[in-house]
Amino acid sequence: MTRVDFYILNESTDAARQQFVCRLTEKAWQQGHKVYIHTDGAEQSSRLDDLLWRFRDGSFLPHSLDSAAEADSVGVHIGHGDDPMHHDDLLINLGREVPLFFSRFKRVAEVIAGDEETRQAGRERFRFYRERGYPLESHTIKTG
Repeated sequence: MTRVDFYILNESTDAARQQFVCRLTEKAWQQGHKVYIHTDGAEQSSRLDDLLWRFRDGSFLPHSLDSAAEADSVGVHIGHGDDPMHHDDLLINLGREVPLFFSRFKRVAEVIAGDEETRQAGRERFRFYRERGYPLESHTIKTG
C-alpha cells in the first residue's frame, strides 16, 4: 500500500515550498529513488525545472520535463496532467488535488506551505488519504 508523507513547512511562501521540494528530490535521488514531481500545469513545471538546475551551488540533479522517451535515462521527472506510466517509486505532489494515479506509487510526498487556501487544499488531501486508509506520516519542517 502507498505510504503518504506530509511535510508541513513553517514558512508559508511558495519559494520555501519549491526549495524544500528541490532538497527532498535531491535526497531521494541520491538514495537511488526515481522521482516524479506532479504539478498543476506547464507554468509550475517550467519554474520547477529551472529551479532544479540552480537551487544550490554545486548540486547536480539530472531531471527532465516529463517525457516517455527519457523515462529510463533520467531519475527525476516533472510533469502534469496525464498518468506518468513509467514511474512508480516516489511521487511528490504539488498539485492542488490528489492525482488519480497516486496509488501506483510506493510513496507519496505532500509538501504543505503557502497561503491559507493552499494549506486548506492540503488538509483536504490529508482527509482523502486518511478516509481511504492509507498510512500517513506528518513531519514539521523548519526552513530558513
